[in-house]
Amino acid sequence: MSTRGPAVALVGPTASGKSALAHALAASSHGAVEILAVDAMTVYSGMDLATAKPTRAERSEVRYHLLDLVDASEEFTVAQFQRAARDAAQSVWSSQRLVLYVGGTGLYGRAVLDDLALPGQFPALKALLEHRAVEELPALYEELRALDPVAASRMEATNARRVVRALEVSLGAGRPFSSYGQGLLHYGPARVVQVALQSDFEQLDVRIAERFRTWMDQGLLDEVTRLAGAPGGMSRTARQAVGYRQLLRHIEQDVDVETCVRDAIIQSRRLARRQRSWFQRDPRVEWFVDPADARERLESLLNRADGFVRD
Repeated sequence: MSTRGPAVALVGPTASGKSALAHALAASSHGAVEILAVDAMTVYSGMDLATAKPTRAERSEVRYHLLDLVDASEEFTVAQFQRAARDAAQSVWSSQRLVLYVGGTGLYGRAVLDDLALPGQFPALKALLEHRAVEELPALYEELRALDPVAASRMEATNARRVVRALEVSLGAGRPFSSYGQGLLHYGPARVVQVALQSDFEQLDVRIAERFRTWMDQGLLDEVTRLAGAPGGMSRTARQAVGYRQLLRHIEQDVDVETCVRDAIIQSRRLARRQRSWFQRDPRVEWFVDPADARERLESLLNRADGFVRD
């Protein structure tokens, strides 16, 4: 039988200090708090440094979930992550522990924290549409306009991947693809309270650059080279990870490594700004400048007798 228990979320942009804060809080709980990593890229085994995964030493101190779920050669969807997160949270609650969600991947967070309805996968239909898209993309776009004009208006007619996906869902699920997006535009009552660290971007930019160069010193280029050369290489979704995507240009296209590093730092800074904008749009997020105040709020929520996962 499904049960619910105490949970809270610590969110915010990359390099804001949320991982260190979450680890310190969980470590001081002596096993009472377990961390669920809400991140699109830490699910891939072998992608360790530039995803800022907890170290082996940290994992020996605190129990982490949702890490290393699949090989980097595999694709992993939001829907798969949502199911894995539900199972992980259930496991923690069944053990009478407390759940601390930690992450900066906004869509994955909304899928888990708000338990969003997500469009399914229809592989046979997708394959048929992809085959047709090679020669008939304009016709497919017109079919999408007839089935789901809202979805069609949100994409370029030449974007084959998006047109195929929207048609796949609209035809396979029997409901417009755009109907699934309403959850992202609407903020209902909070199922899980979200606490965020407010970051000064001047300091964050410096921290991002220093952190990436530290990862390079620790062997990030060797890590990416190993992943790219492994059987199956890196999947389409894994290759999108900031840092990995840029260094792959050095490995596969012989772009100067320093150029790739500088680009990775720039893209990481842009990612941080996009992440903050995502969370700032959500009126339910509670922002804190001082990490000590954020920790106090997190602990007070976790210690509430009735919990606050509301279904």
